[in-house]
Amino acid sequence: MTEGSWTHGEVVVNGVRLHYVEAGSGPLVVLLHGFPEFWYSWRRQLPALATAGFRAVAVDMRGYNTSGKPKGVSSYQLSVLVEDVAALVRHFAAQRAHIVGHDWGGVVAWSVAMRHPELVERLVVLNAPHPGAFLREARRPGQLRRSWYVLFFQLPWLPEATFRSGNYRLLRRVLQRQPLRAGAFTEDDINRYVEALAQPGALTAAISYYRATFRQAFQHMRHSATPVTAPTLLIWGERDPYLGIRLTQGLEHWAPNSRVERIPDASHWVQHDAPERVNELLVGFLKGT
Repeated sequence: MTEGSWTHGEVVVNGVRLHYVEAGSGPLVVLLHGFPEFWYSWRRQLPALATAGFRAVAVDMRGYNTSGKPKGVSSYQLSVLVEDVAALVRHFAAQRAHIVGHDWGGVVAWSVAMRHPELVERLVVLNAPHPGAFLREARRPGQLRRSWYVLFFQLPWLPEATFRSGNYRLLRRVLQRQPLRAGAFTEDDINRYVEALAQPGALTAAISYYRATFRQAFQHMRHSATPVTAPTLLIWGERDPYLGIRLTQGLEHWAPNSRVERIPDASHWVQHDAPERVNELLVGFLKGT
């Protein structure tokens, strides 16, 4: 199954227009990307899920690529992002769905599972910690050093100017150098990422995820760090420069029905570094095997 056979669509949910790409038929799987990606983050997982008998829907989250871009930092609060996903699941007439998220998509996926457990059949998160684990580790110097960019993103205009500089030179460098697998992002892939982030308003919207959550971070996390009841799989690329491996420890406290699969030779970009292994884990877990 190739990209040409996938279906592009748009839907208005929770007051925002969301673009998505759909492949396959069967139980619903909603795929949530992270920063600075878009639906294309899941290009290697969509065909695997469709072939395995699932209806896979990879969404451009609000602010990204061609989805709607409401103005104002408050439009990107985590509680708003969660309701986007909940409304999307209901739009597809699914009583429950499998939710899969990477990075920021993983943060939202955790919160959907905590706030709307009735909607989540199974949860898969890639390199995004449960809020309780992040609260525990955020005070440690090692994780603080890794998370320096979150503070940088709180500044006005400078983060946007830095990303735009030199035709998105920083973004290109990150995608060229950080993945561990050679060719994880081709030149064409990188150009597509630049094009998506260069959409009017997209860059500020993407950074607003960090700005909105930081402003209410610890208050939100204290109230949201509740147990997840859905069966949960946490897939973790161990060589993540942003998120330390300690964030995977003690998951059973917040997700009693969970397991952690660590991939030693993968970075933060785990589904790009180890696509075959991620697909194997993802399909097997969603099928309950």
